[in-house]
Amino acid sequence: MLIIVIFFIAHWYLSLFSQSFLQHRYAAHRAFTMSKFWERFFYIFAYITQGSSYMSPRAYGILHRIHHAYADTDKDPHSPKHFSNVFAMMWQTKIAYGEIMDNKVKSEERFTKNLPDWPRMDKWAQSYANRIMFGALYFGFYLLFAPYWWLFALVPVHILMGPIHGSIINWFAHKYGKVSFKVNNTSRNFVPIDVFMLGENYHNNHHKYPSKANFGIKWYEIDPIYFLMRTFELFGIIRIRNKSRLIESEY
Repeated sequence: MLIIVIFFIAHWYLSLFSQSFLQHRYAAHRAFTMSKFWERFFYIFAYITQGSSYMSPRAYGILHRIHHAYADTDKDPHSPKHFSNVFAMMWQTKIAYGEIMDNKVKSEERFTKNLPDWPRMDKWAQSYANRIMFGALYFGFYLLFAPYWWLFALVPVHILMGPIHGSIINWFAHKYGKVSFKVNNTSRNFVPIDVFMLGENYHNNHHKYPSKANFGIKWYEIDPIYFLMRTFELFGIIRIRNKSRLIESEY
């Protein structure tokens, strides 16, 4: 039982870290810079930790920039204002993401500039073969170590880990929580559960200052990934662009 709990918690937080660090803060918002070596390192790390729900940093970056530019309007790819439930919203998000990934839509230049790109990695990591492989690995792990049959209900969570993280932010953090800053959208700081989201639930802060590396604003708003970023910077792995400047305009 203990090994299943450790595996689930590790996958939850490592996958979430990769999405926030690589796809969100690096690709979409360019909150920091790093060398090509470290970029490829974190690509591989994201591939391993996100597994079957790996997302192309380039396609994610475009989708997320569009969300910021058109939040809660008809052009927003995933506004909860336009859907009756979280499942409908996330299905539309999947469609919009796929169209960007497959170059079926032409995006504005401001959404496509300065994005990381590793086509071979993205092509394999998002293939059905890769997704089936990781799904089988998760299922096999539970076959080996799960002492109770009901624990297999967690396997779909592993398979859909990335979309689950995205739904918590894009649905619940646009419906519930505190509004610290007046913005032209429904974003909120869904603080009570941020212990499970590594700073990502300071969503109203983030929409107010999208390029700020630290999603926490007030002294008690702890953003764990920002402190990891400061550690990475100390070792010369990354260089943070916006540590304290409050920038409203970028993406």
